[in-house]
Amino acid sequence: MTIKTKKNVREIAMDLLVTIEKNQSYSNLLLNNVIEKNQLSPIDIGLLTELTYGTLQRRMALDFFLQPFIKDNKKLANWIHHLLRLTLYQMVYLDRIPDRAAIYEAVEIAKSRGHKGIASLVNGVLRSIQRKGLPSFNEVPDRIERLSLETSHPLWLVNRWVNQFGYDKTKEMCEMNLTAPMQTARINLTKITRDECAAILEEDGFEIEKSSIIPEAIRSLKGNLASTIAFKYGMLTIQDESSMLAAYALGAMENEFILDACAAPGGKSTHIAEKMNNTGEVISVDLHQHKVKLINENARRLGLSNIKTNVSDSRDIQEKFKDESFNRILLDAPCSGLGVMRRKPDMKYTKAEKDIERLSSIQQELLTSVAPLLKKGGVLVYSTCTVDKQENEDTVKTFLENNPDFEGDLSFKQRMPEAIQPLISGYDLQIFPQDFGSDGFYIAALRKV
Repeated sequence: MTIKTKKNVREIAMDLLVTIEKNQSYSNLLLNNVIEKNQLSPIDIGLLTELTYGTLQRRMALDFFLQPFIKDNKKLANWIHHLLRLTLYQMVYLDRIPDRAAIYEAVEIAKSRGHKGIASLVNGVLRSIQRKGLPSFNEVPDRIERLSLETSHPLWLVNRWVNQFGYDKTKEMCEMNLTAPMQTARINLTKITRDECAAILEEDGFEIEKSSIIPEAIRSLKGNLASTIAFKYGMLTIQDESSMLAAYALGAMENEFILDACAAPGGKSTHIAEKMNNTGEVISVDLHQHKVKLINENARRLGLSNIKTNVSDSRDIQEKFKDESFNRILLDAPCSGLGVMRRKPDMKYTKAEKDIERLSSIQQELLTSVAPLLKKGGVLVYSTCTVDKQENEDTVKTFLENNPDFEGDLSFKQRMPEAIQPLISGYDLQIFPQDFGSDGFYIAALRKV
């Protein structure tokens, strides 16, 4: 009977991969829907997540391995490609699944999905690989192209990063992007201390580690924190450690008037509101009604009454508020998201260089539109979850050139957690995924003169 559920998990994984590619939808959202719909056991959820993410993470490498063994590549139906990748992923990268079991399951799926001919083709390809072994990446003479294939990152992106950060840093980042992200959470200090919350979670059987980077953060080594009583009662928020740094950079004080200009789903807004000890006011703005609803739900769950939401395009925000009305402004701008590839591995294959061009002009517009709303002497923090210089350093540099009433805020370093301070030399900070295992993230702190 166990084989049946296993077969289901592999078949579900194959269908998921087909859907992700067809609709260019985010893997993390689809995966959660599928888990809910199929009511899978924890063991099956683990396997499904591993198979789906793993196959996506390493898609280019898997195609490189498969290529010599598939003659009429173009004629094969899409699901067959996904089935072969999925099975090869198990054979190459998962020790605990014997090859023969993986191949047997693949042939069974091929039989039920296609016909005998397809089943024997799938069997033939996989048996040949087993017999002859995999082609070697060393056959690829160009080292950048080889890195691109080995780590399954598109060549344009690897080239771009090598130009911006050098080969070694790029290699480290690409390799880090192949690892599973850690789930981290921020403790709501208006309700409970970190030690108390960690103790409650450990009693419930979670394996918790206190973050060495952020004083109010924990890491979950085992178990999903979003399913806990502590989460339900607003003791914690799921948030990446590097994203928690934005609220530190902003440095909001009690009773101030704060703007969070692109706020959904509210992780940073609620952090700022907690740091202000539920005083003052945080105006959280987002373009979409359904996303603003998420901010409200989060604020309610966390017991924060100092957040007011607003549905609008931050590029037109001057129509809503008077000039110089905010003490501090956070602009966590829409970006290419190249820092969060471990969470959304499919993103690697759908982004293009022109997306970065388009986004960097939107980022510029947003900065220009929120700037007049800041009081003199106030702090404007610009942040993104990407690692691209054009969207980060270059965007900020252009803004400063065009807005002489702003300057880099060099006191930014003092506001940051101690563990982060050595990484800061000026008014901005680029965090890479390999720095401390978080998402890639950029922060710049500017002050209105």
